[in-house]
Amino acid sequence: MADSAQNSPETAPEPATEPTITVSQRRRAATAAALASSVEWYDYFVFGIAAALVVGKTFFPTTNPAAGVLASFATFAVGFLARPLGGIIAGSLGDKRGRKPVLVMAIALMGAATTLIGLLPTYDTIGITAPIILVLLRLVQGVAVGAQWGGAMLLATEYAPPGKRGLYGSLVQLGVPIGVVLANTVFLIAAQVAPPSDFLTWAWRIPFLAGILVLGLAWYLHVKIDETPEYRRAEAKLAAEERGRAKSPLREVLRHHKGTVLLAGGSFMVNTATFYILLNGVLDYATRHLGMSRTTVLVATLLISTLQLAIIPLSAKLSDRIGRLRIYTLGAAGVALWAIPMFLLIDTASLPLFVVASFVGSLFLGIMYGPQAALFAELFTAEMRYTGASLGYQISAVVGGGLAPFIMVLLLESTGTSMSVSLYIIVLALISLGSIGLLAKRARAARSTSDSHDRAREAVGDQP
Repeated sequence: MADSAQNSPETAPEPATEPTITVSQRRRAATAAALASSVEWYDYFVFGIAAALVVGKTFFPTTNPAAGVLASFATFAVGFLARPLGGIIAGSLGDKRGRKPVLVMAIALMGAATTLIGLLPTYDTIGITAPIILVLLRLVQGVAVGAQWGGAMLLATEYAPPGKRGLYGSLVQLGVPIGVVLANTVFLIAAQVAPPSDFLTWAWRIPFLAGILVLGLAWYLHVKIDETPEYRRAEAKLAAEERGRAKSPLREVLRHHKGTVLLAGGSFMVNTATFYILLNGVLDYATRHLGMSRTTVLVATLLISTLQLAIIPLSAKLSDRIGRLRIYTLGAAGVALWAIPMFLLIDTASLPLFVVASFVGSLFLGIMYGPQAALFAELFTAEMRYTGASLGYQISAVVGGGLAPFIMVLLLESTGTSMSVSLYIIVLALISLGSIGLLAKRARAARSTSDSHDRAREAVGDQP
């Protein structure tokens, strides 16, 4: 069916189990996908934390602190603008050449860019060249993470046994909280090993230089992990066609399934925006406006992120039983209802209330994030899954996530109240809920069409 979900997100059929795929192979692939996601997001989030604490002062010096933060968050957002490009390039290659080689390429690219940022001279040393190179390296990070998510997600879900696609996909989603925990931990260590006067001089570079270790993981994936079974089946199917006449996955997605891509992006928009508001925007807001300690906020964020290590697989496992969209809707509705109480509690500048506000917000985000990988994988067939799922995810990242900290600063500076940020979150939540509703409607229509076809075949004695 053109421009519609290929399978029902609620009861999508699982791929037939191949007897040659062993339990150890499945576990090794899922572990590798989770590690790839974790280190990739670590590299990506390290820049986000630096954007709130360091980049504005070292690469965009100005007498107006708000202007420096805006420039810093604008650089942070540049990475999101590049993510769809990474998704398009990797999607096309991943659907034609395989999931594994594209994932290896993305990891190596991210490790190189992150390490180079750690070695980059600041504005005081090389002037305007410093922020220009920083923006270019941030673009490379964006391309890398845009390429990575689809590959890691498919490595896990396409190796999943029947009935466990949501759970296996959640292992990749765990890369986000693990990346947050690692990034915050390394920044806290860097702040402790160096005097405050040296943090802006050299200690901030330590988390970035750790990016060189990522290249070891890229090598491991290259030599130890096999291509996914679903891709091998799709490759065998496409082998019957001449390579020169093979269909472009990107062209097929944009021609026949762009509505599904846009709805997928819209459904996740509030999650990405709220996540980066809590991770980066609130870090700047709490330290610069509310006068809270940088170390205190980082520790609180680190502890709260560990919550998602439990809630993500639990919500994903539940989605395997009762349906992706039901769990998804619960999370999005929770974010909408909590948006105003969350900032009322944060505005008290009380650490216990700050923790409660962020804890509950992260709870609803985790409920959404758990089933998201399996949901997006089930919206497209194997031949175009890398492209379609990546585009949907990266659209939500650009519109929802990348601009969220920047918009938050603008709203706070122009309105003087955090309630404007709460309303921003609520508007995005309504967009997400509307998109989820339309995806559910398409899923019901797809099931109805499938049932009608089955009944027609049975009526003429043709067994499905």
